[in-house]
Amino acid sequence: MCDNELKNCISNSVEETFEIGKKIAHELRGDEVILLSGGLGAGKTLITKGIVSSLGFDENEVNSPSFTLMNIYETEKTRVYHIDLWRLDDVNEIVSSIGLYEIILEPAVIIIEWAEKLGNFSFGSRKIIEIKIEGEGVEPRKIIVKNRDV
Repeated sequence: MCDNELKNCISNSVEETFEIGKKIAHELRGDEVILLSGGLGAGKTLITKGIVSSLGFDENEVNSPSFTLMNIYETEKTRVYHIDLWRLDDVNEIVSSIGLYEIILEPAVIIIEWAEKLGNFSFGSRKIIEIKIEGEGVEPRKIIVKNRDV
């Protein structure tokens, strides 16, 4: 499924993708930004469900905020902002629509789907975790997890 450092993973099922999300959550302290990229239906929300579940929140209450833009989950460990940029294209529109400058000041985990739309947006001193999901349909997913230096 994953290498020892959880940097390169292969998921053969929705259950494995969910478990990868849970493993990612084990290292979270509450000041991270998780940038998710991958095609439609790749598993971005499924990884988010795994992360939020591991932080102590009912994964059945986690839904993609494609049309609401953002959901907030009060987990046992920290607040989680779950943001979906699928419908937005302009960086300035994105930042103002969801109040991103205000959100990054809060102690929370911020998970952003379709994060590539943000371009080179700066999250200040927050730890950045980039997760790229490759694969579509029923084929296995290649999940690449990279910590970005700030």
